[in-house]
Amino acid sequence: MATSTSISPIFPMGSAVNERGVLEIGGCDALELAREFGTPAYVVAEDDLRARARAYVKAARAAHPDLNVVFASKAFPCTAVLELFAQEGLWCDVASGGELHLALAAGFAPERIVFHGNAKSVEELRMGLERQVGLFVIDNFDEIDRLGGLLAEGVGSAGGSSTGQQVLIRVNPDVKGETHEKISTGQADSKFGFSMAEAHTAIERVQGVPGLSLQGLHAHIGSQLLDLEPFQRAARELGGLGDFPLCDLGGGLGVRYTEGQPTPPSIEDYVAAVVAAAQESGLGAGKRLLIEPGRSLCANSAVTLYRVEAVKQNVRRWVSVDGGMSDNLRPMLYGAAYEAEVVDRFGEATECVIAGKHCESGDVIVPQARLQDPKPGDVIVTPVTGAYGYAMANNYNGVPRAPVIFCREGEARLVVRRETFEDLTVRDQSSVRDLPTARDQSSVRDLPTARDQSSASDQSTASNQQREAAASNGI
Repeated sequence: MATSTSISPIFPMGSAVNERGVLEIGGCDALELAREFGTPAYVVAEDDLRARARAYVKAARAAHPDLNVVFASKAFPCTAVLELFAQEGLWCDVASGGELHLALAAGFAPERIVFHGNAKSVEELRMGLERQVGLFVIDNFDEIDRLGGLLAEGVGSAGGSSTGQQVLIRVNPDVKGETHEKISTGQADSKFGFSMAEAHTAIERVQGVPGLSLQGLHAHIGSQLLDLEPFQRAARELGGLGDFPLCDLGGGLGVRYTEGQPTPPSIEDYVAAVVAAAQESGLGAGKRLLIEPGRSLCANSAVTLYRVEAVKQNVRRWVSVDGGMSDNLRPMLYGAAYEAEVVDRFGEATECVIAGKHCESGDVIVPQARLQDPKPGDVIVTPVTGAYGYAMANNYNGVPRAPVIFCREGEARLVVRRETFEDLTVRDQSSVRDLPTARDQSSVRDLPTARDQSSASDQSTASNQQREAAASNGI
């Protein structure tokens, strides 16, 4: 039974250190999780995900009679996560044909899907029209032409609407929040959206296309924002562009990655501030509003478990683990800060560098960690990995991608299995030995390519076969 030992608020809700001194996530012992499922592994507290979704829905209902919460699926495009959010009544934001496929497979109604993207292909636009997505967010003039051409060909059924395919126009309000330059999107020099100078022309163009129904405007100024003022300023900018029945205010609320970072605004304060700014700008009363949270719904819900493979000392003490930039690319892309602990020895002691296993000097997960006497075989945990870890996972150095485990009330279940070495070659069409004859394709669909293991409503544990697969890979 878990004790009441205090755990940093950056860990998932309900996390604790049990009477044996071991971290528990969702009531599950972290050492046992590492033994059963191997490492690296993404471990998700299911109740944390649900609590954050419900907090957003409750805040939305309190702030505005027609405000819908749209999950930015790019943050954690895992079927079980998407299913859970669909069950909680959220909408879904997708930015590719693949994300649209995932959202539909997870049970989101097409009319609750918002299709984004600055470079949608004709095939993706066709797919969205045929699936009758609720809203396209138009990013550029070429997209207007492409949509118009597809509609003229009779593609789709006008988004299921008698008035035509409903669309929004993405406007760049020239509002820059304080965040990393690579995730700032609202400044004038951005690849996303129409400039304020082009916005009226875009509105006129869309209104002139038969089969398109312009519902309103969209703006998203960036991610990992900890100040509410830029959100409010963006809402005011949109208010001056015309009167429309709908406004999508985007997302971007930040989270706390380390104890030393400032506490972000609460979900309730964020929703209230954005809605108040919209209403003051004429975007509120009698209108539908959308907000698009991503990381603030899922980042703090998950941790990543690693096993220490080696410890050495030169200028610094290096603690090398069995994962790295293949399961969490953010430190390498953005210099994102993380903390770490030994799961059965919490508390600072030894200053060290937590390094990944990949062939890059920059493959460093935590450059200034403090761990209690780390040694080979220890299990290390890094919290706040529920956003953009799984999403950007890769096979660098031929490393199979990590599994996703949902934990709730002491029960763990595998929702995405670990990749196998065989998965690394399943897409290959021919080998040197087989040339010029391509391999037989008849069995490709029978190979274990699909990693999704269960739905959010399935409470079963992982099968013995899955556990044996993890053991056979030496994890």
